[in-house]
Amino acid sequence: MATDVTERRRLMRDLVQDVGEVDFASLAARFQISEMTARRDVDVLEAEGLVRKVMGGAIATGKFVEPSFETRMGASSSGKQAIGDAVAALLHTRETVILDSGSTALAVARAVRGRRLELTVVTPSVQVAVELSDEPGTTVILTGGTIRPGELSLIGDDAVSALRRYNCDTYVMGVSGVHPTRGYSDYHREETAVKRAAIEAADRLIVVADRTKLGRAHLAQVAPLDAADLLVTDADPESDVVRTVRAAGVRTVCADHENP
Repeated sequence: MATDVTERRRLMRDLVQDVGEVDFASLAARFQISEMTARRDVDVLEAEGLVRKVMGGAIATGKFVEPSFETRMGASSSGKQAIGDAVAALLHTRETVILDSGSTALAVARAVRGRRLELTVVTPSVQVAVELSDEPGTTVILTGGTIRPGELSLIGDDAVSALRRYNCDTYVMGVSGVHPTRGYSDYHREETAVKRAAIEAADRLIVVADRTKLGRAHLAQVAPLDAADLLVTDADPESDVVRTVRAAGVRTVCADHENP
């Protein structure tokens, strides 16, 4: 795609606003430029207040609308797979696990398949429930509640009440933002209520977030950084946000990196 600099940056801005987030490698491939040039373009757009640079890419400014599940599932897919494998290795045989809704949680569910962990899985995600429904030795409990179209997650009072009835070992929680001062956050207020109930129901909290979520804060706050026992991400272990999380007393597991 051969374009002049001004037009290229305008198209980049429009792309980020449309999909919510992009990474430098995708920008480089789309506009047939180097990743260094993509970074310089994003620097200019950020200086103009049109986008915000995060680790590995850029996001739309403000508390923007949540990208579709399909868009999120395709973004950072290899990183989410690595996160899923790392989380599956942290689970113990016959644990009772609350497995969240969202694209990264679904990657965890896929990584659990075939490991013969014989888990009891409580989930507000129809997609996670279907993924693990025929896994040998695994019991799946769907919370109930109101289905969010597209996301196929269960929200509302019924979902919250269901989680409050259980005592679970581990909650694997997906979030849309991990911020040094704002903590863990999400786009959707009713999703956040379900997450908070799940935190209260579990003895251990594992937060899963790919690198594009780091440094971001969204409308609905879920919990402070130190609420988690572990953060599993595909980010560099020496990135600023990961270091801040570690300083808050949270163990960090960085998939595809040598852990500190």
